[in-house]
Amino acid sequence: MSEAKSARPLSPHLSIYRFRPTMAMSIAHRITGAGLYGGTILLVWWLVAAASGPEAFSWASAFFGSWLGRLILFLYTFTLMHHMAGGIRHLLWDTGHGLSREDSTRLALATPAAALAATVLIWLAVAIIG
Repeated sequence: MSEAKSARPLSPHLSIYRFRPTMAMSIAHRITGAGLYGGTILLVWWLVAAASGPEAFSWASAFFGSWLGRLILFLYTFTLMHHMAGGIRHLLWDTGHGLSREDSTRLALATPAAALAATVLIWLAVAIIG
């Protein structure tokens, strides 16, 4: 067996890649996917409280009605919208569209903007309707 060393790395290292918006959105997509677990646990808590009776539900409602609860719900909404926007971006790529460097960068930059816009629209709709 030859012991010749190669000048290239044995595995990809972050130090050899230039950081790009598509990389940031890929990392953010994974983080939001993990964050959805925490929000789903809170959703289950609220549903169990609703099924458990008025006392448990009033306690959960008081938490979600507080400033901290509303902040958590806002962040959960943003996380959900960001993950959905990233999923739509990947779905678009799966169809063969938006794969050029310029288009993929535009889509990556549009992902958090679309997520924030959707989050604000949802919260405005809830404030107006509810």
